[in-house]
Amino acid sequence: MALPPVGSSISLSQIQSEFGGSNPISLSEYYGQGNAPSSGAITMSEDFGGTSSSYTANFLIIAGGGGGGGWTGGGGGAGGSQTYQQTGVSSGSGTWSITIGGGGGGGGYPASNSSGSNGSNSSVSGVTTSTGGGGGGGYYATPGNGKPGGSGGGGGYHTNRPGGSGTSGQGNNGGASSPFANRYNCGGGGGRGGTGGNSGPGGSGSALTIPGLGASTRAGGGGGAGQSTNHPGGSGGGGRGAYHNGPAAQPGSGNTGGGGGGGRDGNSARSGGSGIVFVSMPTGNYSGTQSGASSVSTSGDYTILTFTGSGSVAK
Repeated sequence: MALPPVGSSISLSQIQSEFGGSNPISLSEYYGQGNAPSSGAITMSEDFGGTSSSYTANFLIIAGGGGGGGWTGGGGGAGGSQTYQQTGVSSGSGTWSITIGGGGGGGGYPASNSSGSNGSNSSVSGVTTSTGGGGGGGYYATPGNGKPGGSGGGGGYHTNRPGGSGTSGQGNNGGASSPFANRYNCGGGGGRGGTGGNSGPGGSGSALTIPGLGASTRAGGGGGAGQSTNHPGGSGGGGRGAYHNGPAAQPGSGNTGGGGGGGRDGNSARSGGSGIVFVSMPTGNYSGTQSGASSVSTSGDYTILTFTGSGSVAK
């Protein structure tokens, strides 16, 4: 239960009841609690008014993107991307462990090994898991369909190979490859913001955000291989697909969960981009204890921790 609002009289015993502590009560125990500074003078009402030891934390969790299909293959699907809000978090009650999913590898040659690999999951312990993107279908792979994932991979070479299915609330389906006459045009991988294109581009990404984090588009699908032109990857890190004797396919961008571009003939398929996790919590409840964060910043009343590799943060 929150302490009385700013302007009210607040006692040390009230602060102890809310934040815990030992007897005899010492105000120095409460540096960094509520809105109090980490050192120096504390003003009871201004620094503790309206604060609480329980709070709401917010998460943006993006998995690794799928790899593009090889030889003549579909684009990789974007890594699953979702926001999550956890309420009633008690300060000092434990630790969240962060896992960042890597991008799936691009498909190779021969045909039996030509589908792209799925990306790996990203997760926050006790919160939720985002599913890795589906690999793109490959040349004459069995059966050449795009793989399911956070977003599905695009269909590979030959007639009307379907894209893989996306995970509800995390991504979209991959696109299908072309009918026989244009069978070298493969499906684009699905993106967080849209389905992969049939015979073409990757699905668009999406600018999901949480409190204190600025919007930035991520989780675009990879472009499928083309018959006579490159198919672009989706906005938000999707890699373009290759075409015969044309520019090579591109990988999904790192830490966006973007899908890798589909390969064409000797132009190799590319891997998906790695995932990323953002954690947002009220600055007054951030203990400063974390490991592995690539950056820690503040915006308004929130502290934002960015994880591009595995790590942890105290509640």
